[in-house]
Amino acid sequence: MSRVNYANLEPPHRDSLELASLASSDPDPVQSSRSSSPSGISSSRKLSLSNDDPLHTDPEATPRPPLRNRSYSVSSAFDFASNFFPLSSTAAGYSVLGAPSLGATEINGASLEKHKSLTYLNGLSLVVGLIIGSGIFSSPAQVNINAGSYGASLVVWTVAGILAWTGAASYAELGGAIPLNGGSQVYLSKIYGELAGFLFTWCAVFVLKPGSAAIISIIFGEYIVRASVGADAENASAWVNKGVALLGLATVTILSCISTKLGTRMGDIFMFFKFMTLFGITITGIIVAATGSTLHGTPNSDWKSIGWFEGTSTDPSSWAVALYAGLWAFDGWDNTNYVVGEFLDPHRDLPRVIHTAMPLVMLSYLAANIAYIFVLPEEVIISSNTIAVKFGSVVFGPSGSLVLALI
Repeated sequence: MSRVNYANLEPPHRDSLELASLASSDPDPVQSSRSSSPSGISSSRKLSLSNDDPLHTDPEATPRPPLRNRSYSVSSAFDFASNFFPLSSTAAGYSVLGAPSLGATEINGASLEKHKSLTYLNGLSLVVGLIIGSGIFSSPAQVNINAGSYGASLVVWTVAGILAWTGAASYAELGGAIPLNGGSQVYLSKIYGELAGFLFTWCAVFVLKPGSAAIISIIFGEYIVRASVGADAENASAWVNKGVALLGLATVTILSCISTKLGTRMGDIFMFFKFMTLFGITITGIIVAATGSTLHGTPNSDWKSIGWFEGTSTDPSSWAVALYAGLWAFDGWDNTNYVVGEFLDPHRDLPRVIHTAMPLVMLSYLAANIAYIFVLPEEVIISSNTIAVKFGSVVFGPSGSLVLALI
């Protein structure tokens, strides 16, 4: 009877689903060794393998003569799989996302790897578009009224930008180490456990994201009503603003549901208009400060005669409220990490995106606030939630306020 040459046998091939199961399971040396032995399989399969397995020992069976010149090794494969994090399925096993591989595993002709398409410029557009929003057009009132002076308000904007930048830099490190879609939910789940990730997701879905969307929508409604009605909008019912806000929110939601590409293009277009609005406000403010004249109203001249730190608040609570309002304007820097898995090279591009976008937004915010100071009196700045409309009204008249409101 011919004997099987076990030394030349190749290890059994593990398909992608088995690798995924092994890689996602909790590492347990005892369990792994048991599951890789014949005792972890069915009795019929065990009996079939025990007859041919030279490593199998059965106390009730007749002892077999020792085999010479043969060596065997029992490998507890993938006991260290938890160290290979994050994971992606490849033809050669599992490797860190972004690392070179031999090719994606395919099932029924479909690749298991996601189609990565985001570049540095896509990420930069995404971050800038998500950060620049209603905050810079509504928060200056709260920042100025609580800081107490022009100079103090600029200090608050600078500190808020630096704090947001440090948070974004931390997320850039997390995104490079764990280049998976999901953002905070993924990081909390993998670092502190599934419960922490679930609780964050629950809060985000039911509290954080709806609340943020509601605030942005109401500010949108106020801008539209103020631009459409004019000065009489001060006496308009709050439900008018809320109705317009609800209509705008529903419109954006429907357009995003119709097509993801349409939603992405809308985001790019809005980012361009928002950034150009800040740039236009800055240039206009500099021109007004240099010439001292506008096309419609009278520009502010108090910044020439009073000290920029005169009247600065000494109450820590007021500074905290002002800082919170400034941080709200920088909200959105973490949203890029929700799609970090779509970057072609997340380890390289994500830090570059963060460290380009944050200083760019900071400078834009500081320049816009200086322009507000050059054009609008302090009492107007601290009393208006639609400061861009006021700015356009003073410089260009009703048409200017309408254009800035729509943008």
